Amino acid sequence: MPGSEEFEKAIGVEFVDKELLAQAFTHRSYLNEHRELTRGHNERLEFLGDAVLELIVTRYLFDRYPKQDEGDLTSYRSALVNTNTLSDTAAEVGMNQYLLLSRGEAKDTGRARSYILANTYEAVVGAIYMDRGYDEAKGFVERTLLPKIDLIVEERAFVDSKSRLQEIAQDKLSITPTYQTQRESGPDHDKRFEVAAYIGDERAGIGLGKSKQEAEQAAARATLKLKNWM
Repeated sequence: MPGSEEFEKAIGVEFVDKELLAQAFTHRSYLNEHRELTRGHNERLEFLGDAVLELIVTRYLFDRYPKQDEGDLTSYRSALVNTNTLSDTAAEVGMNQYLLLSRGEAKDTGRARSYILANTYEAVVGAIYMDRGYDEAKGFVERTLLPKIDLIVEERAFVDSKSRLQEIAQDKLSITPTYQTQRESGPDHDKRFEVAAYIGDERAGIGLGKSKQEAEQAAARATLKLKNWM
């Protein structure tokens, strides 16, 4: 992978198997245009990384918030590992410039890119786990993702945004927000959803998620920000 040494330096992890790191950045669409490559795409690593990431985050929250019940911890975790947070984190560590995408996918810098970046972050976690073990994967997540929990708790980003939006919209406008799925993609085991929140006839915030519920929450958060109703 071109620039792999720079990326390894940036994240503080040196890979033994450089090809594993390259696979973490290889989108399925890229292989369709480069059939000479023998490596696989990153979806299996993403599958593994998702599980490793959940364990790391869950244990961290369990230890850090000993007085919080499982409901609060689940809310914190959901806010920390949702598509928006992971894609932002991936962009912050420079993953955008190493993505291996088809020409078509490379042109899309909007919501579809957020999906890809979030998936790539999970794939990199999976690759680190496979190459260097759990402790290295944990260290990477601790450096890049876990510091965001302070702001999430401070800004109450873990709060049920749909309930908050409904409460404010009904109070201000006597309208109950509705949600419409704009796009659904991915295989059955790895679905991705794009949902729009509507205030009456007005299409407001757009949200992305691995489930309709996550995407609706993201759309509600986006609407609260758009309306300055935070």
